[in-house]
Amino acid sequence: MIRSRTRIVDSDTLAIRRASRLVGTRIAIACAAVVAVVIVAVFVYILSEISPGELFEPVPDTDNLQVSAVNLLRAAGVLGVALIILAGVLSFLVTRRAVQPLGDVLRIQRAFVADASHELRTPLAVLDARLQILQRTLPADDPSSSVVAELRSDAKDLIHIVNDLLESAEVGGAAVHDTVVVDLVAAVDAAVQSMALIAVDKNITIEMDAAQPAPVRVPASSITRCAVALLDNAVRFAPSGSIVAVGVAVTKKTVVVTVRDRGPGIQGIDPARIFDRFAHSGAAVDGGGDARTGFGIGLSLVREIAVRYGGAVHVVDSGAAGTAISLTLPRAKPAAA
Repeated sequence: MIRSRTRIVDSDTLAIRRASRLVGTRIAIACAAVVAVVIVAVFVYILSEISPGELFEPVPDTDNLQVSAVNLLRAAGVLGVALIILAGVLSFLVTRRAVQPLGDVLRIQRAFVADASHELRTPLAVLDARLQILQRTLPADDPSSSVVAELRSDAKDLIHIVNDLLESAEVGGAAVHDTVVVDLVAAVDAAVQSMALIAVDKNITIEMDAAQPAPVRVPASSITRCAVALLDNAVRFAPSGSIVAVGVAVTKKTVVVTVRDRGPGIQGIDPARIFDRFAHSGAAVDGGGDARTGFGIGLSLVREIAVRYGGAVHVVDSGAAGTAISLTLPRAKPAAA
């Protein structure tokens, strides 16, 4: 097993950095434009007072200006460049202080998720222990044994989800140990099989297209939970009788999982924001969706897992024909001999 240490960069930190760069760049451009206008005004004023011939004559006429116009223009240019650089530095410093409240809010949000996850851990562990005791006491030929086994499997899934929520909230220079290479296709197929039981109640079919193995260094359980979250969102908004398509594409450097539904598209929210924690969409209308609108924490967890392992998730397209969401992860390199 190959193990390496990779510093975690959480999505909230990336969002704050992007916001700082965007606002800082805009302020710097605005300041630069003001400085440029001042420089142009100086040039125009000087040229209005002195003709071009007099400005660049070999022996300047002392009656024109006491100071060389060329030197004055050069000084204005240098001063303008210095002011632009100063404006850029100051704008980025001011922006960093301006987005600090945003960082505080995101930290409070993460603290809430962490607290809720801690509170859920104990009762779920107790539930799993009781189901384990029940499973051991049942005779092998008891008809309810399979149901108890499924209940215990569901309880374990809940425990894993809570652990993921806790991991997504606890960020701060920790390290991720790469796992052994796993086949993403098998992990996604496990999610498809699980969600098919829910989709059948809405008369929705889940079809998977994966032509070749997709090696990644991400825990299979994390891949499965990402796929479950994407499929849950697709099934939630897909109209009855439709097909939810799952495709796996392998490139030289990446593995891409795309989930496409035939619902009405993302409504009431910018598609780029559906991965924000606790984001909610508008109600789905005319051919899909149910009363549980919104994206909650499921898709934000997908983003957290993707970012943690060097990947990304984004909306490919969304409209009246449906929505497609892609999860991109780095393709695993062959293990060293």
